Amino acid sequence: MPGLETTADRSAEWPLRTPAFRWFFAGRSISTAGSFMAPVALAFGVLDLTGSSAWLSAVLAAAVIPMVATMLIGGAVADRHPRDAVLRLTSLGAGVTQAGVAVVLLTHQPPALLLPLSALNGVFQGLTTPALRGILANLVSGRALQQAGSLLATAGNTARILAPSAAGLLTASVGGGWAIAVDAVTFPVAAACFARIALPGPPPQAGSMLGDLAEGWTYFRTRTWIWSVTLAFAVFNATTMGFWQVLGPVITNHTIGPTGWGLALSARGAGALSAGLILVKVPLPRRPMTPALTAMALAALPLLLLGTGTNLVWLSAATFTAGVVAEFFTVVWVTVTTTHIPERLLSRVGAHDEFWSFLAMPLGQIAASALTTVAGATTVAVAGSGLGAAAMLLAALVPALRRLELNSRAV
Repeated sequence: MPGLETTADRSAEWPLRTPAFRWFFAGRSISTAGSFMAPVALAFGVLDLTGSSAWLSAVLAAAVIPMVATMLIGGAVADRHPRDAVLRLTSLGAGVTQAGVAVVLLTHQPPALLLPLSALNGVFQGLTTPALRGILANLVSGRALQQAGSLLATAGNTARILAPSAAGLLTASVGGGWAIAVDAVTFPVAAACFARIALPGPPPQAGSMLGDLAEGWTYFRTRTWIWSVTLAFAVFNATTMGFWQVLGPVITNHTIGPTGWGLALSARGAGALSAGLILVKVPLPRRPMTPALTAMALAALPLLLLGTGTNLVWLSAATFTAGVVAEFFTVVWVTVTTTHIPERLLSRVGAHDEFWSFLAMPLGQIAASALTTVAGATTVAVAGSGLGAAAMLLAALVPALRRLELNSRAV
């Protein structure tokens, strides 16, 4: 197709030599930069508009519930249609909904309007995530997979450093709506980058959409090495992450403020960036899952320190550590799943992984406010961090994960 870049050089040792990957890398990096501004801006924007942690919980859950509900369908869609086309359409939809959120915050409209906008944004995220999980296998192969994942993570983590701090400064000075507006603009720009990719369509599917979903579910449930990690992250996301997203802005709103909260989140990005830069060059262990899961237990540390009232320096040190271990796990998991799951099933199986691991997060977000009222922020934070760490350590003991090797066939 004239004017479009193809994937002819998929076997390149260095993924940036492949034109299609370069356009994907550019588009993904741009949209990620805006997306890392959004959590800070949205949290303090909602608190400024409503003064209520319950409203914040509701808005966050309004996005996560539709996102999770859409993921399984998104997996089947991404395995049936060109993944670059899926990403173009979902990026445009996400841009429109984020623009609506920005208008509500900037013009101080009733907060109830944020709920349908957040829900629509969650739908587009749910369709996007499975396509992202599968598209790397269309762009690069072999040894370049780890490098491609690390490059994407490095760009994302650079944004994770800069974007929250910028969002905190914008929110503290002119309001969170402007940071959300910046995020809205990044989506159509990313869609333009994805339009420069020309992926071949997947082979024709003989069965129905329901048959595709059933096939993905069968593969997922019969692989202990996949579902055990998913179960661990369901617990971690419900407690550690769900509580963190609500308690963080609520607690810091009266202590270090949006600027300090943005800096703490940026420290996590700095840790992830450091790990990503190392992992671009350093090979992963032959059996990587046990060390990756064991290290992930440290990602629960920031919630523990948040609840015990530590200062910004120690909180930032903890988030930096969490960024390092989370990045290590992410690169390991992307490499392992892309290597061992058949390419035609990647999006569907990845959708099940995302669906079940994130299903409990809105429950954690909704419960955080209620539990804090009953037991206090310190108790909720300490309990949440303990449960999250325990889930990771227990998963590290699963025999199928301890035996899993990068260069062998998973069972």
